[in-house]
Amino acid sequence: MAPQVLGRALVTAKWLSEAVRAGRVGASLRILDASWYPPQERNARQEFKERHIPGASFFDIEECRDQSSPYDFMLPSESHFADYVGRLGISNDTHVVVYDGDKLGTFYAPRAWWMFRAFGHKEVSVLNGGFKNWVKEGHPVTAEVSQPTPAVFKARLNPILVKTFEEMIQNVGSLRFQVVDSRPEGRFRGIELDQGLESGHIPGAVNIPFHSFLSETGHEKSIEEIQEIFREKKVDLSKPLTATCRKGVTACHIALAAYLCGKRDVAVYDGSWSEWFHRAPPRYKVSELKRSKA
Repeated sequence: MAPQVLGRALVTAKWLSEAVRAGRVGASLRILDASWYPPQERNARQEFKERHIPGASFFDIEECRDQSSPYDFMLPSESHFADYVGRLGISNDTHVVVYDGDKLGTFYAPRAWWMFRAFGHKEVSVLNGGFKNWVKEGHPVTAEVSQPTPAVFKARLNPILVKTFEEMIQNVGSLRFQVVDSRPEGRFRGIELDQGLESGHIPGAVNIPFHSFLSETGHEKSIEEIQEIFREKKVDLSKPLTATCRKGVTACHIALAAYLCGKRDVAVYDGSWSEWFHRAPPRYKVSELKRSKA
């Protein structure tokens, strides 16, 4: 793949602001604010109503998920996803740019990016640096909510990019693919609670906290720096790789980072630790805290 094509996984604020100014937002280019925050901390939809990138629509990750699942943010069905994004004016020919307003720069946007790719959409990018840097660089914001013309989107799930609980269980014995866990080190090791859950990790998993791939400003690190991070953790990007986390969100940062290095087939374990904790046998939950109590 040519570097400029891989680079399309990221767009700069400068590129997007020029597209906005040129009036290119429409059927061929849609911008989505995919912010989500714990309700007690911030209200993503309200913040969107108050200010967002001109022409953007709100991508509600609470609505665009499998609401029958006991686990957070599991992928919706093909028809649910197709209907939801179609109402946002997105067709299979639309270039989609996603961002969020997290203080880190990017948090939920890679999840939306991966969701589009999982449902067969290739033209999707993350705004490098997020809304935080968009504002910092002085690009325009608005409170005007646009009403996109609905479009037809046809979704087809790509099973290569999604791993199920059953596949993860099988892999503990077969080690057919590498597993990288993007949670903070304390949760990976099992010495901190993980949002109310006992923590720990899947046997054989390697820990690379997702923020390792972000610079101090909240932009993605360079390809060379990302490659070095994977090398240091002995993750071989020429071999199969699956990412996991707490609920399938920050795992998508691993998929994005690997994609920037030319690896386009990183799968995400959608249920992640939320599902693994509830379904896996005790021997498949590695925790230093349990060992220290034994």
